[in-house]
Amino acid sequence: MSKLLFRGVRVLKKTGYFHFFIALLLALACASPALASEGHEPRWGDFAWRIANLIIFCGILWYFIGNLCKRFFRNRRQTIQDTLADLEQKKVEAHKKLEEIEQKIASLEAERKAILDESRAQAERLKKGIVDDAHRQAERIVDQARRTAENEGQAMLGKVRATIADEIVDAAGKALRGGLSGEDHDKLINNALDKVTL
Repeated sequence: MSKLLFRGVRVLKKTGYFHFFIALLLALACASPALASEGHEPRWGDFAWRIANLIIFCGILWYFIGNLCKRFFRNRRQTIQDTLADLEQKKVEAHKKLEEIEQKIASLEAERKAILDESRAQAERLKKGIVDDAHRQAERIVDQARRTAENEGQAMLGKVRATIADEIVDAAGKALRGGLSGEDHDKLINNALDKVTL
């Protein structure tokens, strides 16, 4: 009997329930003075048999159910460890995905900047082409205007010469018909010179 009792105490110490049973025994021991205060005397022999009965009952329970409890808690511990490992793996994978997404965002930023730079360069080339084309057209228009002005100047000069030639012929005809005085001659020269300078 005492061998079984010591074995039960050893099992309780191993499993960590020893302190629970000590607390239970103290609670039962404290209950006896309460019973004695009501006029009952504590019966220590009966109390000892009850404690022994409780320990034997717990030992039997532990003998038959202990392995199941151990297995349950071992499996539960293993399940918790597996769950924690799985969660840790998922955390690592989530961090990897986050890093990949951050890299994609960074590459998108670089790609966006490259596209903007290329667009600006194309806009500058287009602007330069438009400005160069406008300058060429302006030069053509100025050149054409100069030629037109020169042609009109030549035409005007030709008209002036023709007019002067006609007046000279008319004046020569008058001079031949009636003689030209010195004053008329000076007037004719001044008239011709005024028309030439126009």
